Amino acid sequence: MKIPRILLAAGASGSGKTLITCGLLQALVNRGLKVASFKCGPDYIDPMFHSRVIGTRSRNLDTFFTDGDRTRYLLAKNASDCEIAVMEGVMGYYDGVGGITSRASAYDLASTTDTPVILIVNSRGMSVSLAAYVKGFLEYKKDSHICGVIFNQMSPMLYPRMKKLVEEQLEVEVLGYVPKVEDCVIESRHLGLVLPEEISDLKERLQKLAGILEDTLEIDRILALAQNAEELQVPESLIQKDRTYGYCLPQKLRIGVAKDEAFCFFYEDNFRLLQEMGAELVDFSPVHDEHLPADLDGILLYGGYPELNGEALERNASMKEEIAQAVKQGMPCMAECGGFMYLHEQMEDMGGVFRKTCGVIPGKCFRTPRLTRFGYITLTAGKPVFGRSAEEIGEIPAHEFHYFDSENCGSDFHAAKPLSKRGWDCMHSSSNLLAGYPHIYYYGNPQIPRTFLMKCLEYHNSKER
Repeated sequence: MKIPRILLAAGASGSGKTLITCGLLQALVNRGLKVASFKCGPDYIDPMFHSRVIGTRSRNLDTFFTDGDRTRYLLAKNASDCEIAVMEGVMGYYDGVGGITSRASAYDLASTTDTPVILIVNSRGMSVSLAAYVKGFLEYKKDSHICGVIFNQMSPMLYPRMKKLVEEQLEVEVLGYVPKVEDCVIESRHLGLVLPEEISDLKERLQKLAGILEDTLEIDRILALAQNAEELQVPESLIQKDRTYGYCLPQKLRIGVAKDEAFCFFYEDNFRLLQEMGAELVDFSPVHDEHLPADLDGILLYGGYPELNGEALERNASMKEEIAQAVKQGMPCMAECGGFMYLHEQMEDMGGVFRKTCGVIPGKCFRTPRLTRFGYITLTAGKPVFGRSAEEIGEIPAHEFHYFDSENCGSDFHAAKPLSKRGWDCMHSSSNLLAGYPHIYYYGNPQIPRTFLMKCLEYHNSKER
């Protein structure tokens, strides 16, 4: 499949990838192009910014969760009707699983999808050393895929000389620079960037940045690089394979999805897979709605910022009671990270106040001074999941990232860190509940959404009897 595409990467986190990616996306949209955007790795917030620019959902591509064929398939599926696909890398270009490999790195995604890469280099405090820096990234892997360089935080006076020097000494094209743009910076908090909704003038900032990039980047050359990408190799057998992975509900089921400022961390592909399997997703707000939607067959509570909305969540007593009652009466529920915290009896908020929450899971959640458990893990069930055996479910690739912990994390699964002896027990699994801190990408193990929906169908049929 012919899909014009590029990947924007950097040597380290904090180099300006997200800001420059959003500015470039805005410039492409302003040119009238239909753009698909992707984030490398397990990130929820960066795709929100992409989506604000391109006006459609941004997706994740993660080679820890999916093998090469499925990764290419997801890229093709999400970009097939677009004129260009723009991917944003993660961390440093070669930084991958375990801190000692390039697996699941931006480089791994570029290799898996055969995508040309533009390296963003934070040039603050450097001049001639930039050549040595770029040379290292070009030569560390023979197939680096790096075709171009953008210098970030560079003065317009220095840029022509650095472009000439680097292009004369290295086999790479310098595609422009980004000056220091303090009034376009996006703030951050403990889980990454603040949410797009919290930046009142975000659109104005991105439009200003896009105007700057039109002047300082060689966007026509960037488009030419994307057009020159090789055809994407996706096996015909995978394209023709049933997109629902062998399962489609015999009837529509209504699945409630908590969606508001407290619960906002989603993989868009998770939603699509559930819908393709036959689910009707019904949004509701544990912050603002007094009642659950009518006639639900299941509940999904994903992550987000419940700790920033603790008072509002506590105050909405009717919603807490209805969720608790539904789960206790057998309605299937999956909850992860922030949603898992909300199911506890109490949850500490960012002000240090313990708020009363749903009371489904005994105990309380509390704030810790640092990241508690973070990064990729592989989950193995120690007991049945929604009635299906651990052997049927198989291993589940997942990830954790949280500053809060629980007195009752559960012990029905074992989480193993890749390339490490470290691991821990976690999660609660019962006949109708799967809850814990790990985040799960459904294409990594489609048995999870399938098993959940089968349980929802069983619950639906029991209501009709």
